[in-house]
Amino acid sequence: MTWTTLYERALASDEAAAGYYNRNVGVATPDGRVNVRIPLAAADVMDVRLWREEDVLACIGPYVGHAPELRHVSERPRFQVHHFIEGRVLDGFCPRGSAVPPHVPADVVALMDQLTRIPSEKTPPLPLDWPEPGDSPAFGRLLGDFTRRIHAEHLDAYGDVFAAFGVPTAPLAVVDPLWAGLESRPFAVLHADLHRKNMIVSDGATWFLDWELALWGDPMYEIAIHFHKMDYPEGQRDEVLRLWQERLPDRSTAGPRSDLDLYTAHERIKSAIVDTIRYSKQLVGAAPPERSFLIGRLAKKLNAARPIWGAPPDMTPQRVAEALAPWIER
Repeated sequence: MTWTTLYERALASDEAAAGYYNRNVGVATPDGRVNVRIPLAAADVMDVRLWREEDVLACIGPYVGHAPELRHVSERPRFQVHHFIEGRVLDGFCPRGSAVPPHVPADVVALMDQLTRIPSEKTPPLPLDWPEPGDSPAFGRLLGDFTRRIHAEHLDAYGDVFAAFGVPTAPLAVVDPLWAGLESRPFAVLHADLHRKNMIVSDGATWFLDWELALWGDPMYEIAIHFHKMDYPEGQRDEVLRLWQERLPDRSTAGPRSDLDLYTAHERIKSAIVDTIRYSKQLVGAAPPERSFLIGRLAKKLNAARPIWGAPPDMTPQRVAEALAPWIER
């Protein structure tokens, strides 16, 4: 079976798992199943993108024990083939807000530790304007500038919705002055998208998928964005933080708790902006159950951000639905 045949089978398949950037299709071969990963051509880029995913997988392969094995890369048409990981997606049996199996926190922290061990000379090339190693303030400003650009680019279309949701006209103003105070920490490879849908549990181990958003930056950002996207119960969140502080190199976890809070504040602001845009598009033509789910999720995300702007977390699903009515009724 040729790689092109695999790709054509994947394109024709009705069974696929899709995120915001790629469509994943399991395809049987004489040597076992593989995962064919096809970029979504019309995807809106709402995250900082640094490297090609295949370059990241080649970089981390010698250091990370539970990541997909890259089997093939095609440029035209554009797709990758990974080995297929049998198991259960964590989100499928432990949704957001619920406790995860006891081994998962240790597996997550082990991954973060492995990533800090990758020498800088082994990473894919960096753009000339990427922050210098250890310049955490510049890294934070890079994240903030990207979020500000996303907001500005969608302001004409979503200005009224943003206003109804309490998103200020300068949504990053509250965090911008604080980046300068970030502690300097050695940069590391970051997965930067560690959440329940990107983890497969198999035989008591956790595998980590979807490396297309990997970055070179401050390890404090990794734990902050992980907490933001995982939504652990409080006790398990504390356990992950304790393990992270114990197992990673001291310099990687140095600095005050306010650094973690700052990155978390940024992620909540970004989520309020980005998910307003994404969910409004997903709501078009959505069935009532999915519509209710998305509206409830968006209300929660908005309420996480509103106190940062000095507003009460009182955004109800009804208010969200009213503001998005022009989009829902399309």
